Amino acid sequence: MLNNNHADNHAGLGGLSGIGGLDSIYTELIAEHSRSVENKHHLSFPTVTQKGRNPSCGDEITLELQVEDGIIKDAAFTGVGCAISQASTSIMIDLIKGEKVEEAHRLADLFLQMIKGEITDDDELEDLDEALALKNISHMPARVKCAVLSWRTLLESI
Repeated sequence: MLNNNHADNHAGLGGLSGIGGLDSIYTELIAEHSRSVENKHHLSFPTVTQKGRNPSCGDEITLELQVEDGIIKDAAFTGVGCAISQASTSIMIDLIKGEKVEEAHRLADLFLQMIKGEITDDDELEDLDEALALKNISHMPARVKCAVLSWRTLLESI
């Protein structure tokens, strides 16, 4: 069951549209990824499958990776959740496909540091590419768990 703070905005972007200078570009990017089915499917032969759940709102994902020789050859996910969790997962998958496991781990750590506000310099964060669109989620405590669900799930899986 959804808690009241999260339920009101759970299906949408939850106030994301009023958070910074690049609002409309970032909001549209997140909306596009949340609706995209490109990364939302089962892999034929995953070598790693990891479930992730946000108990405070009910977001759930299953991350599937095909890892060969230390490289993430393919990645996909299934699950349900708000626009933020679905977009964050899709963006993450685009970023880690084709990367070495170590690099995916570094990117996940970097994303979590960004969301915690530990790294704020865009130059240091440029490796996150489209995931930078989620930077200002750090100012929205009710949505932080949505944004980090897939990244924490990735770290648990590799």
